[in-house]
Amino acid sequence: MTSPVLRVISPGALTTLQDLGRRGWLRFGVPAAGAMDPVGLAVANGLVGNPPDTAALELTLAGASFAVENGSVRIAVAGGDFPLTLDGEAVEGARSHWLEPGRTLGLGGARAGARGYLAVAGGFRVEPVLGSMATHVRSGIGGWQGRPLKAGDELPLAASAEPGAERALPAGFARPGHPRVRVVLGPQDDHFTPAALETFLSAAYAVTNQADRMGYRLTGPKLEHAHGPDIVSDAIAPGSVQVPGTGEPIVLLVDRQTTGGYPKIATVIGADLPALGQRRPGERLRFEAVTVEAAQAARRDLRAWLEKLPSLLVPVGRELDSEHLLAVNLISGVTDGRDTNHP
Repeated sequence: MTSPVLRVISPGALTTLQDLGRRGWLRFGVPAAGAMDPVGLAVANGLVGNPPDTAALELTLAGASFAVENGSVRIAVAGGDFPLTLDGEAVEGARSHWLEPGRTLGLGGARAGARGYLAVAGGFRVEPVLGSMATHVRSGIGGWQGRPLKAGDELPLAASAEPGAERALPAGFARPGHPRVRVVLGPQDDHFTPAALETFLSAAYAVTNQADRMGYRLTGPKLEHAHGPDIVSDAIAPGSVQVPGTGEPIVLLVDRQTTGGYPKIATVIGADLPALGQRRPGERLRFEAVTVEAAQAARRDLRAWLEKLPSLLVPVGRELDSEHLLAVNLISGVTDGRDTNHP
């Protein structure tokens, strides 16, 4: 029996296969790669019934189109706001859909956010590299042939899905977020003047066009080095904020190099990296310093929310009941309408 495949009709600007990345290889110089927005990845996977770390297609800004062959599949898109069509007819984005052979799934350019995640029920039947399907384009490893997708690619699917109830995000659904990008100062914050630290935490910075999966170069007030812009190269963590001789910060992300020789004024906390991955060129952001303990608490809160995510999703057409409304915390309590003492 021929296995089902997802065929790429139009690949968009940069579409790659991504999961949560390959862990444990940085000491050998191998970047983790993986989804820029793992929360968006988890939501898309939840809508089709996959575990949150299942590999999906990551689209960047521009739209794309796909078709399925040799079977049918349940699909969903989450992350940025990419309008969806089936055979050119607009369909709701905040839910899963059944894609049958002969039909075309289209995604328009992102109306908000920068990255969308196209998940398929059961995932893709692609051989992992160093324990992960994540694509690292610069080194040409992982994903589909180590590269972005192109027209005509046919990605094998793990299974042909069975018909069943589609899943949707409930009304009022909102992912965790914070108005500022939270950072822990250091490890080389002492390489900057007090004025530079004050500026970093008070000024607005804009994402430039030099922004990709490796890092976001920001523009804004210059940050003055106290001891020059060079250090002995050391490790780069996810979210490290390097400041080269230009004085403008660079936030390093999932495809970052493993070491660097510019001082790092701060590190973006793990809980805020997914939302940062949705920032578009031209968007402005501000930083806020927090303690390591606060960063760890935010990370625990995000993990707890991700564990709760499957229970927040509802079958399409389901009658909303009080149990589900309470589960998604849309109300804070109840009152008895017969209580005449209640205002």
